[in-house]
Amino acid sequence: MTTSFKICCMQNVEEARLAVHHGAAALGFVSAMPSGFGPIDEEEIAKIIATVPSSVATFLLTCATDAKTIAEQQRRSGASTLQLVDEVPPGTYAALRDSMPDVSLIQVIHVTGEESLRQAVAVAPEVDGILLDSGNPSLKIKELGGTGRVHDWTVSRRIREAVDVAIFLAGGLRPENVGEAIASVRPFAVDVCTGLRTDGALDPVKLDRFVTAVRAVA
Repeated sequence: MTTSFKICCMQNVEEARLAVHHGAAALGFVSAMPSGFGPIDEEEIAKIIATVPSSVATFLLTCATDAKTIAEQQRRSGASTLQLVDEVPPGTYAALRDSMPDVSLIQVIHVTGEESLRQAVAVAPEVDGILLDSGNPSLKIKELGGTGRVHDWTVSRRIREAVDVAIFLAGGLRPENVGEAIASVRPFAVDVCTGLRTDGALDPVKLDRFVTAVRAVA
């Protein structure tokens, strides 16, 4: 099967339409973050999501870590999926399941070494999927995505082999390397943001090349 792809950091309705036209299975919307590219106002996120076909998943990226705040963000946005970009306290996943059972939960694991594998194995039973990214939550100003950096795909492959949930691969992907990334990790889906942008805007030429490269991998 062809690997699915998610286009993240949607900035406006036009970008969302362009990504959907190119066959994106999911779109990502970045709420307030301590760093990185792509945050937009929650009001704008809700406006864009309202235009997206129901067949396309909508991911709300949040750095909030308490269930009440996260749930309120989801309700305001109307997103079908929550992408939790930071580590959350015990009990958070259960509280979110109770309050919004129809919303999918995706936990981001920032691949920095062996500890990332242990984190992924521990969290997998609680979520619907894991997104492997290249941030660094240990910095004074946390990096929680949008870095444009590639991480160690051998660790990502080991994580994919160790868990039973869908794996999304992110971090520095672009048309030139996404084929190698898919062949190396064999994720359920790939996720891209800055690698398809020119001067901050989603570039239709880069997007077309990216989609062609993804679909070329058997």
